[in-house]
Amino acid sequence: MTLEWDVTIVGCGPVGAYAANLLGQAGLRVLVLERDMAPYALPRAVHVDHEMLRLLEDADLLAPFKDKLLAGDGHLHIGADHGVIRYLSAVDKARAFGYANDYFFYQPELEEVLRAGLTRYPNVTLRLGQEVTGLEIMDEGARLTLGDETIQTRWVLGTDGARSMVRKAIGVQLDDLNFEEPWLVVDAEVDGPISFPDLTGVPENANLQRLSVMMCDPSRPATIVPGRGNHRRWEFMLLPGEDDVQMSQPETVAALVEPWVQNAPHRIIRAATYRFHGLVATDWCVGPVFLAGDAAHQTPPFFGQGMCHGMRDVANLAWKLALVSGGEADTRLLDTYQPERDAQVRHVIGKAIDAGQYICVLDPVEAQVRDERVRAQSDIRTAADLIAPIASGITGKGAGERFINPAVRDDGTLLDSVTGGGWVLLSRSEMTVTPEATAVLAQLGARQVVVSRDMSDPEGHLDAWFKAHQADHVLVRPDFYTAAVSASASLMGDEIVRLGRAMGLGQSISTKVASS
Repeated sequence: MTLEWDVTIVGCGPVGAYAANLLGQAGLRVLVLERDMAPYALPRAVHVDHEMLRLLEDADLLAPFKDKLLAGDGHLHIGADHGVIRYLSAVDKARAFGYANDYFFYQPELEEVLRAGLTRYPNVTLRLGQEVTGLEIMDEGARLTLGDETIQTRWVLGTDGARSMVRKAIGVQLDDLNFEEPWLVVDAEVDGPISFPDLTGVPENANLQRLSVMMCDPSRPATIVPGRGNHRRWEFMLLPGEDDVQMSQPETVAALVEPWVQNAPHRIIRAATYRFHGLVATDWCVGPVFLAGDAAHQTPPFFGQGMCHGMRDVANLAWKLALVSGGEADTRLLDTYQPERDAQVRHVIGKAIDAGQYICVLDPVEAQVRDERVRAQSDIRTAADLIAPIASGITGKGAGERFINPAVRDDGTLLDSVTGGGWVLLSRSEMTVTPEATAVLAQLGARQVVVSRDMSDPEGHLDAWFKAHQADHVLVRPDFYTAAVSASASLMGDEIVRLGRAMGLGQSISTKVASS
C-alpha cells in the first residue's frame, strides 16, 4: 500500500490545528481534514495555563497571540455564606514556569493563529468541508473514506471532538467517571466591571475582575469567568426540574445575568446548555489510530483544563511520531502515549469532579458543612498544582514532572529561549558523557546545556529545583517533561542509555550498549 501521508488529522479545532503545527514543524507529511468550512465563530474554551503558553511558544505561535490574552489572577470559590472557601492564585509569587498561571482568551482568535501557522509548512495540507465517512485499519497504516475518495495514511489522529467519528469507527468506548450535571453557559460582551455581592474573606490583593469566581451557592451554583477585552462568561447550574430550552430563552438568560452587570451596557452573544461530564476513552490508540482532545476525554470545566488536556496530548505524541517516522525509534515508543496521558488526565478529572461535587451541593445544611471542610483544606494552592507527573518505561526514577522555564538572564529571557527546546540535557556544571550516552543523545538530537556556562539564574529557580531534587543533571523531553534526573554524571549516562533502549532507538546504539 502506498502511503500518501505520514499523519492524517481528523478535526481542525485547536487541538488538531496545534498537532498539525507540531508535526509540520517536525517535517512529517500531514493532511488535516475538517468537516466545516470555517472555525466555530463563538467561544467555547476560554482558559489556558502557563504550560499552554510554553507549548505555543515552542511552535512559534505565541507572538501573534500574546496580545490577545488576559493574564488572570486564579480561582476563587465562595461558600453558601458568601465567604471565601478556596483561593487558588499565584499572584505576586515568583514565576518558575516563566508565565502567569492562568490566562483567558477568545477561542476564535486562537484558532485563527493556529490555522495561519499551518501556512508555514508546505508539507501540511488543510482541507476544509471534508467529512470522513469511513475508516479502515490496514496491514500497514489506515484508509480513510471521504465520499468517493480514499486516502492512505500511516497514522490517523482523531481530534474530532466529543462525538468523535474516529473513536466510534475504531470501536472505543468511554469510561464514565460518574459525573454529569446540566449547566447553562452564557457569553456576553460587557462594557464595564462585573458587579459582585458583598463577599467576606477576599484577600486584599485579589482582583475580582481578574478571577474566575465560583459561587457555591445552594440556591444556584454559578461561575463568573473573566475574558480578554469585554468578553465575559457565566455558567449557571440548572436546578432539578428546569428545562434546557426554557433556561436558554433570552428573558431567562437576561434575568440570570442582570445582577452581575447591573447598569453596565452588555450584549448576550451566546447561551447554551451543556452536560458537564467526566469521561475517558478506554483505549487511546488502536493500531495506527490515535485519539486526542475531547475525542479521548471530557473534563468538567471547574479548573479550565479541558483544552489544556488536548494540547498536552498532542505535545506528548508529536515528538514520538516524529522519531518513529524518521526511523530513529521503534514503534513501541508509541505505546507510551496512553500510559503517560491517561493517568494524568484521570487525576485532573478526578480533582475537577471532586470540586464539582462540592460546588453542586444544593442542600443548605450540607453546603454549610461543605464550606467548613473545604476551608480546612490546603492541598492545592494554584490550579497548576493539579497536574500530576507522568510515568512510563521512558521516564526514570524521580522524573516525569514538568520542568521549569525560569528567567535565565537579567533581561527576562526564559530558559526555553536559550536551550531552543527539543531534547535538552541540562547540568549545573560541565558533564562528561560516555560514548554510549552520546550516541543516544545524538539520535535524539539533544543539546547539552550547562547552567554555569550558558546562562545565569537571576531568581534562583534553577538552583532551587536542583537542590529540591538532589540532582545536578536533568534530561528534558520535547514536551518539557523530565525524562531523567540524577546527581551523578555516570548514573545519568547509564539512565540515558537505558532510556534509549526503552525507546527502541537505532541499531547502532543497541550494538554499542550491548558491547559496553
